[in-house]
Formats: sequence, structure tokens, C-alpha cells
Amino acid sequence: MEHSRQKLHIPIELGIRKNDDALNSVYALVDCNNFYASCERVFDPKLENQPIVVLSNNDGCIVARSNEVKALKIGMGQPYFKFKDIIEQNNVRVFSSNYTLYGDMSRRVMSSLAQFAPEFEIYSIDEAFLNLKGCDRVDGFKNLTEYARQVRTAVLKWTGIPVSIGIGRTKTLSKLANHLAKKSVKTGGVLDLIDSPYIDRALELVDVWNIWGIGRKHGKRLVDKGIINALQLRDTDDKIIRKQMGVVGMRLVYELRGISCQRLETVASKRKGVVSSRSFGRKVTDVNELRESVSAHVANAAERLRKQNLAARVLTIFVLTNPFSKQDEEYSNSLTIKIPHGTSNTSELMHYAMHGVDKIFRDGYKYKKAGVMLDELIPDDQIQATLFDSTDDVKNRKIMSTLDMLNDKLGSGTLTYASQGTTRPWKMKCEKRTPKYTTDWEQLVEVG
Repeated sequence: MEHSRQKLHIPIELGIRKNDDALNSVYALVDCNNFYASCERVFDPKLENQPIVVLSNNDGCIVARSNEVKALKIGMGQPYFKFKDIIEQNNVRVFSSNYTLYGDMSRRVMSSLAQFAPEFEIYSIDEAFLNLKGCDRVDGFKNLTEYARQVRTAVLKWTGIPVSIGIGRTKTLSKLANHLAKKSVKTGGVLDLIDSPYIDRALELVDVWNIWGIGRKHGKRLVDKGIINALQLRDTDDKIIRKQMGVVGMRLVYELRGISCQRLETVASKRKGVVSSRSFGRKVTDVNELRESVSAHVANAAERLRKQNLAARVLTIFVLTNPFSKQDEEYSNSLTIKIPHGTSNTSELMHYAMHGVDKIFRDGYKYKKAGVMLDELIPDDQIQATLFDSTDDVKNRKIMSTLDMLNDKLGSGTLTYASQGTTRPWKMKCEKRTPKYTTDWEQLVEVG
């Protein structure tokens, strides 16, 4: 049975009261199965049951694998070239990452999930926590498992993406239940650990390294102490946990005991900064190509700022060569520029950025990557003009609004600044990328 939560002495530093909802919470963690691979399958049914890998930027490393590929023992995050022979021998389909498609599919999944819970938290591109308290009593469902199966069926029908669902008293337990739901065929993709007689067995099956929130350092310490699974961690004396992991570790252990110490973050936290960077498809030695690349990153970052009604007061430009190259001389540099007033205007940010590129560029080096960071973000309605500011803010806002509107309507990159270049020979490799099926009119699926 679930750990005896009502008899627990709850440390005051956790900020939990026994009559709090923390004792009776019901969370579900919904996780898309092999998300990137599943997105590719939605638009090509012939890929069903076929082994699939998705590659990182520049087609360098393996960042997603279908179950068929996992069975071949092809590692996550491994360089593509190391497994190229195995991939070819087993007819594995290889795709370049298509983040525009994956992002749009993620929004569709999250929009679907929002209809099944009064509160939910988007945790990552393919995961969301749901508050399911009382949801099993809606429309005559027998229990939470039956309700979760309805959610799973609806998401698959509406988006084509298969999901697994884990249910528990806490976010940590729901994450753990989801891990087991994915591993066991018997669960049918749904595992409910609320008041389950098998919860001790479930915790015993989860290695301490696989517990949400356990990092490398804490994991090693726990294993050295003989704590190798979630059950042992749950039942470890508080004094040991407090000494080894502090208050954060105490919260995690009490979550394993069924006491909710982490609530849903239903409001997205404000960005502290925006970063845009990419490795080049080939080594760059020309300053004009470097300027084009940085201009493209500025345009991307500025657009993201405007979508969140933010402005930046600090701009940082950085460049670097390949630190692992044995043939090329190493060089990296950055320049931080304080903007007199906050801005999200692309042309203004580009003006500062081009000045920065000219300052840090060194001839004779082979550059591997460049990018920009925008920091000290403020709401764009709090921008204060300086005494000597001659810019027409109203006019600039209208120009940026028109630019964003046209790119949203006609497709990203329809209108760009000349400084971003046209041919872009430095652009990263994506030789195996599928079309942007859902966000570009020119790349819609054709039905014969």
C-alpha cells in the first residue's frame, strides 16, 4: 500500500500542512512516446513499425530513436557516424531534426491535453503535468485509469501522437509511474499508483539514477550508501537525506512518500534571456559570412522577444572555432553591449551586433559557431527613451508588427533583412529534413 502519509512527521522546512491538499493531490504526467520519431510517422504512415533516428543540428548526433532503434542498442546522443554502418545494415530511416514541425505538433498535443484537466503545466516539448483530482468522477468513468485511457485515445486521434500516462499523488510519483508505463506492455500505456497495492514493487523497479531530480552527484552518493532504487530512497532516514541532499532532497523523498511538495506551474515563468546560435554547416573564415550568420540570429532572437512583448537592454555576440579540432588553431571571443534603452527592434539590434562582430572577428581562424544572447529583459511597455533618442518608436513598432504578421501568415523567413544573406553557404546541414507540413503553405502534404 501507499506509504502511510497521514502518520508522517512532516519537517517544518518543507512548508507542508497535514490538512493541506498536498496529502490528497492527483497528478498525471503525460509524455509523448519517441516524440520526434512519432512526428515523422504522422505524415508518412509507411514509417509505422520502421526503425527511425532523428539527428541533431548539422546532422551530427542521434537525438531521437524509435523503439526499433533502441532494440539495436544504438545510443542516445551518440555521433551518427559511429553507428552509420549498423543503421544502413538495418534499413534505419534517418531524418534531420525539424524543430518547426516538432514545435507545432507539441502545441497541438498540449492544446488537446488542456481539455482534459482543470490545470496543467507544460514541462517540456513532449511532456505535461495534469491535475486530475476528481476527473475520474466526470461522465461516469470507473477510475482514473479509465479516464487516462480516454485522454490517451483522444490525443492519438486528434494529433496522431501516441502518449504514455503515469498517475500519482505527487509529480515525482507520476513521473515514476510514467517511466514504468512506457517500459511495460501490460500497462497499455497507463499506470495509476494512487492507493495502489503494488506501489512498493513499482518503486523497487526504478533505479535511483532514473528518479526525477536525482543528478549524477547525488546518485553516486546514494549508491555508495547502498541506496540503489526508489523504494530504498523513500524509506531512508530523514537525517541521512538531509545530510546528503539538503532540503531539496527532503522534498524529493517526501514526494516519493506521497506528500506533494511541488505544485503545478500553470503560469510560464518570464524569460531571463534569449539565446540564438547554431553551428555552421562548414567552417567559416570570411567576416561577411560571419556577419550574415549573426544577423540571422539577431532576427530570430528579436522576433522571439516581440512574441512575448519583451525588450532587451543587453546584447552579447559570441564566436568560436572548433575546440576539438587538432588541425585548426583555437579561438573564441564575445562582446557584451549595453543598449541605452530596451529594444526588440531587429534593425537596431543588428546595428549593435555588426559593430560587435567587427570588434571580435580575427582573420585566419576557421569559425565553427556564432550566436547572440539578449539579456536584462523588460516588458516592452516599460521602455524609456533617453534625452538624446531620435528614433521614431511608433513607426518602428509598426514596421516590426508588419514584418512579424507577414512572416506568420506566409511562412517564417518570407521577409528578411538583406544583411542575413540570400545563399547562406554557412547554413547548418539538414540534408534529411522533412517538409514543414503544418506551418508552410508550400510544404503541405500532397495526396495523390
